[in-house]
Amino acid sequence: MRVLYFAWLRERVGLAEEEVDLPPSVTSVGELIAWLRGRGDNYAAAFARPEVVRAAVNQVHAKHDRPIAPGDEIALFPPVTGG
Repeated sequence: MRVLYFAWLRERVGLAEEEVDLPPSVTSVGELIAWLRGRGDNYAAAFARPEVVRAAVNQVHAKHDRPIAPGDEIALFPPVTGG
């Protein structure tokens, strides 16, 4: 699975993107975020407030309960404002 990080998530994680192999128990966007939080201090800092993290699965905005599968592209980003 390809995970893309944007804005301050990218800065805190230290990567723009990565390929991850998830355990079978991770089946949704929210579970992915929780799993990422446990990968180290940088991830814990990036996902300290998971409720503000927005996601897109295969370039379509998704809620945290959206199922994910191997081969998906998951983009994670902070709230976006226009202006």
